[in-house]
Amino acid sequence: MCVDKAGGNRGKRSIWRSVPRWARVCTILGVVLVMLSGTVLVGYQALVARYEGAVGKADLFGDQAAGVVEEKKSDIKGPLNILLVGIDPRNAETPPLSDSIMILHVPAGLDRAYLYSLPRDLRVDIPAFRKANYPGGNDRLNAAMSYGSRVSGQNPDAAQGFELLAKTVQQVTGIKRFDAGAILNFTGFKKIVDAMGGVDMYIEREVRSEHRRPDGTMRQLQPGGGGYLGPQAVYEQGDAHLNGWQALDYVRQRYPRNGVPDSDYGRQRHQQQFVKAMVSQAFSADVVTNPLKLDRVLRAAGESLVFSGRGHSVVDFGLALKDIRSDSIETIKLPGANIGSGSAYQGERLLPEAEDFFAAMRNGQIDAFILEHPDFKQKNS
Repeated sequence: MCVDKAGGNRGKRSIWRSVPRWARVCTILGVVLVMLSGTVLVGYQALVARYEGAVGKADLFGDQAAGVVEEKKSDIKGPLNILLVGIDPRNAETPPLSDSIMILHVPAGLDRAYLYSLPRDLRVDIPAFRKANYPGGNDRLNAAMSYGSRVSGQNPDAAQGFELLAKTVQQVTGIKRFDAGAILNFTGFKKIVDAMGGVDMYIEREVRSEHRRPDGTMRQLQPGGGGYLGPQAVYEQGDAHLNGWQALDYVRQRYPRNGVPDSDYGRQRHQQQFVKAMVSQAFSADVVTNPLKLDRVLRAAGESLVFSGRGHSVVDFGLALKDIRSDSIETIKLPGANIGSGSAYQGERLLPEAEDFFAAMRNGQIDAFILEHPDFKQKNS
């Protein structure tokens, strides 16, 4: 997706801009899945086998290929770092694009979490990756998964691409080792939201859809690509109940002309807000005490997830994180800035303060850091 087969930067830029943006939200399902499984499965043991069997499994970190034998322990101890990546699986032949990259950091107490996003357009050094014959280079962060997924004579391998992306993110953040990882696709996003009966959340300001009509059908693209025609779905400021397509559409919006003045950073904020809304809904009595609805939610979630717990199952992680609730998830905005603007736009960069955040996270001082730097907390607008 983000690979220019002709080798030109101009072609690569046009491909990036043409990729649908709605898949970026899909990583939020990973956070919900990890937390949802813990609380509900304690009381519904009959669903454990169904859920565990539905979740896709893969060697996302290259452990098996490297001959690493993970020690399976009966408990999971913090602190934890979990890498969540959303992709747009358009077809089996197209290299996967990591359109959303989130990290869930859980301190040692396992009773709260910090959720932050890395900009997909962040300029980074991507390390060489022999498995895909990739020599390494400087590019946008979301290119790493595409480069790493290449398999000679075969369809791209998203799990292999995840491995290179994880290595790249480790370089950016200084995280030595991820404790778990997940790949989410948008296919199951609408299904899980609808299986839950929709999600309630607060809309911070009026947002107008770029792509959808009020009834959910797609707006018509103008001839020559000059925008879309027809009425727009509108998400009014205030409390809202969103079904699957509405949730996916809302968190997709990123243009100032549609009511998102801070563009990609606003979209990241909306995604993180929706994480917390989904967690709240997952813990609601309407879901937890309804075995039929719960079963639908878990099966829809399992169909959307490829998971690696590096020796632990997704259920193990769910049980370990069972005490986390939506009000104990702090969403973080990393300080960043554009590199270039307009037609000269080259991507994003993180400001030096972001490295202070990463250092505090690595040193177990994240709580104190946030108290001293409240501006890192994601605001509602």
